[in-house]
Amino acid sequence: MRSNRLFAALIFIPVFYIIIRHFPPFVFFLFVSGSILIGQYEFYRFYYGKAMPPQIILGLSLGLFLSVSFYLRGHFSHGAIVTTMIISIMTYQVFFKKEIKDGLVDSAIILFGVIYISWLMSHLILIRNSINGGSLILFLFFVTWGCDAGAYYAGTYLGRSKLSPKISPNKTIEGTIGGLAVSIITAVAGKSWLLQSLSVRDALTIGLFLGTLGQLGDLAESLLKRSAGVKDSSSLIPAHGGLLDKVDSLLFTAPALYYYLLIREYAGSIIV
Repeated sequence: MRSNRLFAALIFIPVFYIIIRHFPPFVFFLFVSGSILIGQYEFYRFYYGKAMPPQIILGLSLGLFLSVSFYLRGHFSHGAIVTTMIISIMTYQVFFKKEIKDGLVDSAIILFGVIYISWLMSHLILIRNSINGGSLILFLFFVTWGCDAGAYYAGTYLGRSKLSPKISPNKTIEGTIGGLAVSIITAVAGKSWLLQSLSVRDALTIGLFLGTLGQLGDLAESLLKRSAGVKDSSSLIPAHGGLLDKVDSLLFTAPALYYYLLIREYAGSIIV
């Protein structure tokens, strides 16, 4: 199991690094958009199973529309985007929904799938398109996955106290502490490797911030899976589960890093 995890990582990490360092932002946009569609599909399967009803097609279309709007930032207002999504979903329900009794739940599932996955993950596009975006993306993934690895191995070898057995029986308090520690360490190391202009204080703050939110993101996805009665979002990635299982932490850490840097910039302390 652990060897499979390592093998999958050894394949993905070099490919990801090449995409970030040697290809233009548009290629990364395509990579993120494709990931969003896969993640949304996995999410919708929690509710719809293996069927492919029109509701999933609508949700995926809106998710793609949203990621495009993030890439073309400045050409769309977020208010117009959300308005378009809501009207599109309700128009479908009015004209094409056969079972009226499912209309409320259907509408909520479709919209939440777009917001939870496409909206949150599309912040990766905003980060990549910013100044020093390539280094910021590598820093974000380095810290987030460092936290995931730290929590996994600390929990595996040291875990004794259950963190939230109803949501995720295998997660432990010791694993959480290990994840936070590695997150902080990787943030400081990532500052030296990728973002020398970042202050040590900011690196420590970001490490703690991303380590906390990343693990919350993991727990949030576990809650959704447990609610739906599934173990993994899919079997797409050997030993990791589905793509959504792999990016659940990033759904929280990508917006967190983006808005942290934005607030720092508005505060007059531009760090990148």
